[in-house]
Amino acid sequence: MSQTKKQDVREAILAAAFRLFSAQGYSDTSIPAIAREAGISTANVYVYFRSKMDILYTLYEPWLKERLDRLDRSLKKIAVPQERLERLLAILWRDLPRENNGFAKNIMQALSTTGGGDDYSPHLRELFQGRVAVLLADCLSVTAAESQVIAGIVLMAFDGFAMNVHLEHGMAFTASAARLFSRMLVGSQPGTAR
Repeated sequence: MSQTKKQDVREAILAAAFRLFSAQGYSDTSIPAIAREAGISTANVYVYFRSKMDILYTLYEPWLKERLDRLDRSLKKIAVPQERLERLLAILWRDLPRENNGFAKNIMQALSTTGGGDDYSPHLRELFQGRVAVLLADCLSVTAAESQVIAGIVLMAFDGFAMNVHLEHGMAFTASAARLFSRMLVGSQPGTAR
């Protein structure tokens, strides 16, 4: 098979998986469904990807990086650190979980179904947490280690907001929650009046 054909098949698999993950979620999408959507055999999917998780990771990493780059650019336009922090939280807790019909929830669905033998890698979590830690450090007077801890907490909240994005009675983001959390973080810094 020519390299062009191989790349076309691989891209068809990824496009089909993205459509299905966005429409019905990771849990309700099967490899045979991805194959049907891509117009190929199920066995052919495994020529290109080890697992459904491998397909998701291949899609999720560039999706996430693109959004983090966009977030970074938008935050650079905000001069006041607390306003930057509130905007960071709003994007992470409201906007990102809603994008592409809640695409972010797919990673949580995938991780909740992994077993010991699955091909899980902490790479995406580490990438996400590292980038958020840098953005937080730009808003707060904290050490790099403290920024990593805060980023971990912010991402745990992100996970919850992403999982609840389609629930009618789930925990929804509010601007007042972002403002309160922002004030808590800013108020807990050394030299800040209480």
